[in-house]
Amino acid sequence: MSLKIALTKGRVERKVIPLLEQAGIDCTPLKNKKRKLIVQTEDNKFEFILAKGPDVTTYLNAGVVDIGIVGSDILNEQQNDQYELLDLEVGKCQFVLASTADFNVGSPERKIIGTKYPVITKKYFESLGQDVEIVRIEGSVELAPLIGLADAIVDITETGTTLRENNLYVFDYLDKVSTRLVVNRMSLKQHSTEVFNLVDNLKKVVSEKIKLQGEKIR
Repeated sequence: MSLKIALTKGRVERKVIPLLEQAGIDCTPLKNKKRKLIVQTEDNKFEFILAKGPDVTTYLNAGVVDIGIVGSDILNEQQNDQYELLDLEVGKCQFVLASTADFNVGSPERKIIGTKYPVITKKYFESLGQDVEIVRIEGSVELAPLIGLADAIVDITETGTTLRENNLYVFDYLDKVSTRLVVNRMSLKQHSTEVFNLVDNLKKVVSEKIKLQGEKIR
C-alpha cells in the first residue's frame, strides 16, 4: 500500500523535496519526473500527486489522497477541516495590507480591496470593524491600486521586492504563512502507523534544521 501524497507543485515542491530526502525517502523519481503528475517511489511506499495548491485540499476532502502538503494561506482561505499535523517551516512568507503612499487604512470611506484571498481579507477587515468591497484577482494583485481598480490589496510577500519595485507600501502585517502537512481524517484512522512514521521522521528533520539555524544566529 502506497501513501498517496498531494504535493503542491513548483516552489513548495522544491522546498519540500530536501526535507523528504533527509527523512529517508528516495526522491529521485520525483526529481526526474519530467512532465509526470503522478510519481511513485521505487519502494512503492509513497505516491506523489503534483497539484496546484488550491487543488490539494480538494483531493484531501474527496479522500483520493491521504496527505496534503500545502501552504497555510490556502488552508486558511479554504477553511480546511482536515488534520494539520506538522508545520514544515519552509515556504515562509507573510500576508500584508499594501497600497500606494496616499492610502489611509483608518479613513471612514468604504474601501475596495483587491486580493486572491477574499475569506482572509474579509476576516481581517471585520477585526478592524470595517465593511469593505472585495475584488478577487487571480493574476498580479499589485496592479489593482496602481490602475485604480482597488484602494489597497491583501496579498502574501516573501521579501517585499515586488511591492517596493511597484512603489507600494506595507500598511499592516497579517498572518504569517508556511508549508503544512495535512492528513485526511479517514486516512489517519486507516493508515495511522504509516502516517505517523512519516510525520515523526519529518518532525526530526525540521527540528534539526531549526536547531542549526539557531546555532548560526548565535
